[in-house]
Formats: sequence, C-alpha cells, structure tokens
Amino acid sequence: MALDGIRMPDGCYADGTWELKMHVTDLHRDVSLRVTGEIHIGGVMLKLVEKLDVKKDWSDHALWWEKKKTWLLKTHWTLDKYGIQADARLLFTPQHKLLRLQLPNMKHMKVKVNFSDRVFKAVSDICKTFNIRHPEELSLLRKPRDPKKKKKKLEEAEEDSLELEGPLLTPGSASEIIFIGPVKGSVYSSPGLYSKTMTPTYDSRDGSPLSPTSAWFGDSPLSEGNPGILAVSQSIASPDILVKLYKPQSLLDKAKINQGWLDSSRSLMEQDVKENDVLLLRFKYHSFFDLNPKYDAIRVNQLYEQAKWAILLEEIECTEEEMMMFAALQYHINKLSGMSSDNHMNNSEKEVDEVDAALSDLEITLEGGKTSSTLGDITSIPELADYVKVFKPKKLTLKGYKQYWCTFKDITISCYKSKEEALGTPAHQMNLRGCEVTPDVNISGQKFNIKLLIPVADGMNEIWLRCDTEKQYAHWMAACRLASKGKTMADSSYNLEVQNILSFLKMQHMNPDPQFIEPITTDINPECLVSPRYLKKYKNKQPGYVRDLISARILEAHQNVAQMSLIEAKMRFIQAWQSLPEFGITHFLAKFQGGKKEELIGITYNRLIRMDAHTGDAIKTWRFSNMKQWNVNWEIKMVTVEFADEPSLSFICAEVDCKVVHEFIGGYIFLSTRAKDQNESLDEEMFYKLTSGWV
Repeated sequence: MALDGIRMPDGCYADGTWELKMHVTDLHRDVSLRVTGEIHIGGVMLKLVEKLDVKKDWSDHALWWEKKKTWLLKTHWTLDKYGIQADARLLFTPQHKLLRLQLPNMKHMKVKVNFSDRVFKAVSDICKTFNIRHPEELSLLRKPRDPKKKKKKLEEAEEDSLELEGPLLTPGSASEIIFIGPVKGSVYSSPGLYSKTMTPTYDSRDGSPLSPTSAWFGDSPLSEGNPGILAVSQSIASPDILVKLYKPQSLLDKAKINQGWLDSSRSLMEQDVKENDVLLLRFKYHSFFDLNPKYDAIRVNQLYEQAKWAILLEEIECTEEEMMMFAALQYHINKLSGMSSDNHMNNSEKEVDEVDAALSDLEITLEGGKTSSTLGDITSIPELADYVKVFKPKKLTLKGYKQYWCTFKDITISCYKSKEEALGTPAHQMNLRGCEVTPDVNISGQKFNIKLLIPVADGMNEIWLRCDTEKQYAHWMAACRLASKGKTMADSSYNLEVQNILSFLKMQHMNPDPQFIEPITTDINPECLVSPRYLKKYKNKQPGYVRDLISARILEAHQNVAQMSLIEAKMRFIQAWQSLPEFGITHFLAKFQGGKKEELIGITYNRLIRMDAHTGDAIKTWRFSNMKQWNVNWEIKMVTVEFADEPSLSFICAEVDCKVVHEFIGGYIFLSTRAKDQNESLDEEMFYKLTSGWV
C-alpha cells in the first residue's frame, strides 16, 4: 500500500492530507476532496469543479461553512487561516438566490439577491434596480407572525398575493425580469442604474404619471414591463384583506414587530434567511431626504403605501377626523390612479403655477423644508405675543386652564398675568429645548391644544397650552416644534411649518359645499378606507346604514382635496402622516438602570424617549444633539449613552438583540450627516462604523 493511502486514527493520511466534505447544492451531491491546511479557498473550489466535471457556469458559486455560518469569500486565505479541519462540512452554493420580497404596498415580488452581501449592500442593489433613491432609509424586516393564525394559512395568503416575479442581479450586470402579470413571459435585460439626469416621472400639468412606462423607470430593468405595482397605487380589493392582516393590539406588540429587523452589517445567510423566504422591504428610518416628485415617483408611492397601511392596520394612532381626511385622500388617489394617463391629462388644462412648482421640489424632512426665496433675509428673530390658556396638571387637582399673556421669544415661553405686566417678572417661564410637543386637536369641537413635556432633572414637566383659533394654534405649534429642536422662529422652515399645519387642519374641515360633494356610489367601499376600529363604533347599526354614514363623511372630507393632482395628494398624505404624534417612533422593550419594571425605549430621528409600556406616555427625553457617545456591553445586552450636560442613560434590551437598537441609533446619526451637495454614492464604511459595533 502506498504511504499516501494510509489513514491515521485522527482521520488524516500519512502524507499530511485529509478529507474535506462538501455538498454541491445545485447537483444535490456530496463530494470529498483530499486537501491540506495550506491549500487556499480558490484552489479548493478549482479542484472541486474539476472533480465534478460538469459543464456549467460556476462563477456565482462560493463556499459556505454551515457550522460557523460564514461565507468563505477570501479566496486567497488558506483552510488553516479559516480554521477549517476534517470535521467541517462546506456547501458549494450560488451566492445569488431567490427571495420573496413584500414591498410597502403589500405586493409580493420574487427577486434574486446576493445572499453573501451585507444586508445594507443587498438593499442598496435592490433599490438601484427599482430606481428608489436613498436606499439607506430602507431595510429588510422579518414578517411578523400573528399568534392567532396558523402558519399554513399565512403561507396560503402570501401565495395569493404574489403578482410579480423576476430574478434581480447586482446593478451593473444584466438583469432578467419575468413578469407573470399582464405581460406574462416577457423577458428583457437592462443594467438598472439610477441616473441623476433621469426623466421626470410625473406630468407637469396635473401630476399624473408619465407614459410610456420608461419614464417611470429610466434605465431600470422594470422599464419595459408593467410598472403599476411600484409607481401606481392600487386600491384595496376587499375588506377581507384588512381582516386577514396582522394588527398590533398594543405598544408591546409594536415593539415585538421591531425585533424582526435584520442586521445590516451581516449577510442574509448569516441570519438564517433561506432561499424563497419572505422578507419585508420597508422604510426603516423615518427621515426622508430630498423627496422630489420629479424623480421619485416610485419612492413617493411606496412611502404613501407604507403610510396608508400603517394607518389602516392601526400601527399608528389618529383621531376620527384625521382618519376621515386620510380616507378622503385615499379615495381621491384611487380615483386618479384608476384613470388612464391620457384621460387624466385631457381632464386637466391647468398650467403649472407657483404652488405646483413649489410642490414639485418639496422636500419632506422632519427638520422642515428648504429655504424659500420668498422669505427674504431675516435680520431679527420673530416673536409671538398673545393671550393663551395654560394648564399644568397636578395630582388630585381639579383646576382648569388659566389665561395668561404669553410671549414666545427665542425658544422660551414667558407667562404673565396680564399684558400690562409683560415688562416685569413672568409668573411662569418655560425653556422648550428638548421638550416633547404633541397636538390635541378636534376641529368640530374647536379644540386646539398643545401638550408640552419639558425636561427637568427628575423627569418631565407636563404643560398644556390652549389656543382660540386655528391661525393662533398653527403659529404657536410651529414655534414649539422648532424650539424643541433648539431652533427659533428665524429659521427658514418656520413659515413652511405654519402653512403645513394650516393645510393639515383645512383638510379635516367638514363644511359641505353642494357643488363639490358627490352622490354616494358603490365604488367608495368605505370598509377599505378606514381602520376596523372606526367600523366597530357602529357595530350595533345596520351594515347598510354604517356604509352610507361613513361614505358620506368621506365624501364630505373629499371636497377639501378634490382639486389636488395625483402626486400632490400622495405628498399631502405623507405630510399628514408625518404630522401624527406617534410618527417615526420605533419602540423596543427595555429595562432601565435603576428601574423596577420593563418599559419602552422609543427611538426617533433626533432623540431617545423613555416611555410607559402601557400608556405610551413619555417619561424622559434625550436629544441626539446633546449626546457625546454610546456604548454596548454585548454580554449583558446593555446600551449606555453619555450626554454633554446630564447623567448617562443605561438600559438592557429585553426580547431583542441590542444590536438592533444600536443600529437604529447609529443609523439616525449616519442619516443626519447627509447633505444635498454630496454625490449619490453612500459611505458604506461610515455606516458600518456607526452601526456595527465591532467593525
């Protein structure tokens, strides 16, 4: 017997080689190779392909180490350097695999994604192919499981909604898309890259989408297919769809959904995502940069869809008046989306006026809009001075609002007993930097309240302001929102904020004008336009009566939006969504240092909020602008945040990997560094440094 054939007790051969076991997933074959620890990964793959002797393009294949959940992508590394020994089992498998992706509009699409890329890169490639700018705002989320439903029924529902299928390759290489909708079987290739000079995606006369479809998608692989699933909103076919979908019943349920965000710095395979798994593509960070209808038809529509479903599935709270406003906007958008582009263009002969031009370039960010040239140069800081009713709730108190003469200077509100005493010492004074500002408005009841939670050493002081008119409310609310961010009314976004608030209130008015109100028709389908909670209010009434009642209220609200173009209506919907008190707060269950019970940590684009787990009330707020650094103790899952002029914050993440919370904080810090003069490329390494914790 030759010396090299003698096998030793440890599994190695006398010549120093050993058997490496591999499984080729495409061929369902197990293969063993005689190797040494000094052979590099590229050499292993070469020997494997030679032994297989199958004519096939193996260029997309790589080795996956199951036990360690690691891709062996550094082909110049040796087996010894990776620590691979005879007990290892490797998979030789394609890096690009099919993934079932649920878009924000709840439609499913099969795409081919690189399972070896970090999730941040994979999402960026998906967005480039779909022509969705600023992919850093999106990520992948595991589908939440409704504990009341069986897994088999959920899978059947997913299959029913699968409408569009197609492999997706890395942008820059040829991509093949196969539609199984109206253009079933059509196959074509295109690089799928975003271009700064892409054609505007809306009609300048009325805001309707342009035709042909290439205008929607530019160079994307979707340019020759059916774009409706991405750029055009589709109405909900049946109220049964709303019934079947999972609705969080409490803040704790919302926190459980957020446990499902994937780690952006690791690959899909490393996070146990399998081929043909369902993942949700969602806007993860609620900071929408440079949202421009001229280039963002798909992005605007998917944002609108995510907002629409968040409201219908009760993921975010709103008042009944606000719900009717959202329903009216939905109804209007559904009507315009149902029209053909030609008919829509013929029905609208209005030219682009100053308002339309401003809307075209509207930038929706939570920091406010861009500077308007009509504002002019502001050399002095504006002030507010008026009689305002003030209420400071205390335990066991029955006292109501008390009227004061209030002045708003810089970021401070001073309250005087009368206008004549305004030159003296104020009875109360409030610095609003870092405060929480919450609206409490009822249009029909003429209630215009502002709830302020002002940070103090031991928590938050609660103060309520009551305004008499919409105009007064809009100015004081806008000033409070800016002051909470440390900005004054001299900021260029103040006037825009006032106008947005007035516009938001105007859309909620219920003043019937016969020339605009339409007769109730069967196409309204109100059960698909409002959340189930508002239908339950009339559970003891006859179904027909309820339907007519809600339809009438929707049509009444519709008169306020009936003249809007399609793109304007979607933008207004997004703006109204952003105006809701709970907008942009991502909840996680946590136990704070020194606390005895589990509470919630809320993360937004500019602050952390300690919240009561049952009521959602803010207990304490910390601004990112005041943050020095944050650290994570990975062993005990504790996040510690240090601030410039207040005690540090420490909390342990409950029922969620603290990496998810860490990534939200670092992600928002990363997004705050964006600027319009930057090019379209993303600084991936900076993102990983801020979010990974170990890179």
